[in-house]
Amino acid sequence: MVARAEKLELGRAALSEWGAILLGLLVMFVPTFYDLGTGMWAREEQAHGPIILLLSLWLLSRRWSEMPDRGVGRGEQVCGWLLLFFGLLFYIVGRAIKIIPLELGAFIFVLAALIVLKRGLAALKVQWFPFFFMLFMIPLPGPLVSTLTLPMKQAVSYVTANLLFWIGYPIARTGVTLQIGQYQLLVADACAGLQTLLTLEALGLFYLNLVRHTSAVRNITLALLIVPISFTANVIRVCVLTLITYYFGDAAGQGFLHGFAGMVLFISALSLILVVDSLLQLFVGTRSGAAKLHVIGSST
Repeated sequence: MVARAEKLELGRAALSEWGAILLGLLVMFVPTFYDLGTGMWAREEQAHGPIILLLSLWLLSRRWSEMPDRGVGRGEQVCGWLLLFFGLLFYIVGRAIKIIPLELGAFIFVLAALIVLKRGLAALKVQWFPFFFMLFMIPLPGPLVSTLTLPMKQAVSYVTANLLFWIGYPIARTGVTLQIGQYQLLVADACAGLQTLLTLEALGLFYLNLVRHTSAVRNITLALLIVPISFTANVIRVCVLTLITYYFGDAAGQGFLHGFAGMVLFISALSLILVVDSLLQLFVGTRSGAAKLHVIGSST
C-alpha cells in the first residue's frame, strides 16, 4: 500500500509539473500532425513519419527516469530560452506559409527547450538519441531527393534485372523500367528511393540504440553496414514485386500484394541486420577470446 501511495504521489507531482506543458504542446502541434496524417504521411514514400515519431516518444519515455532532477543554472536557462525562441519562430513561419519541415523542426526545438528549462542540459544529453532520431521524420527537399533517388533506382533496377535473369526469368531492363514476360514495371521512388534508404537507416540506428553493444568495433561496423543492408533489402522488395506481377498479373502487383512487398522490405532489412549483428558477435567474441589466450600465454 505504501509503494502504491508513493507511485500515486509521484504521478500527481509529474502531472502538476508537466500537465500544462503537455496541454500547450497538444494545442500547438495536434493540427500539424493532423495535416501530416491526412497529407504527406498518407503517401507511401513518407509513411515512415508516424512510426519515427512514435518510436522517438517511446525512447524519450524509456529514458525519462535517467534524466537528472536538479536545479537549472543561469546559462542553461539562457540556452533553453534560445531553443524555445527558435522553435516558436520556426512554428509561426512554418504554420503561416505551410512549410512542414519547419513545423516538424519547431516540434523538436520546443521539446528540447522544455527539457533544458525544466531539467537542464545534462537531461538533454541523456535524451540525445530520441531527438536525433526525430530528424528522420523531417522530409528532405524535393530537388535533393530527386537528384539522389535516380542513381539509386538505376542501381536497384540493374541488380534486380541481372539477378532474376541469372536465375532464369525472361527479364530485361531499360533505365529504371523492368520488362518481365508481357509485363512492364517502373521502379518508383517509394520502392528504391532516398526516403526508403533513410527509413531503413533509421531502423538500423534504432536497433543499435536498443541493444546497446559494449563493443565499439561492433557498433561502428554495423552502423556502416546498414547502408548496403538497406540497398539489399530494396533489391529484395523489387524482386518480390516483379515476381508477384509475373505470376499473378499487374493488378496483384499494384494492389494488396504491393503493400505486402513493403512489409517484406522491413522484415528483410531487420533480418539482415540481425544476421550481420550475429556474425559480428562471433567475430568480436573470437577476437576477444584470442586476445585473452595471447595474454595468458604471455604471462606464463
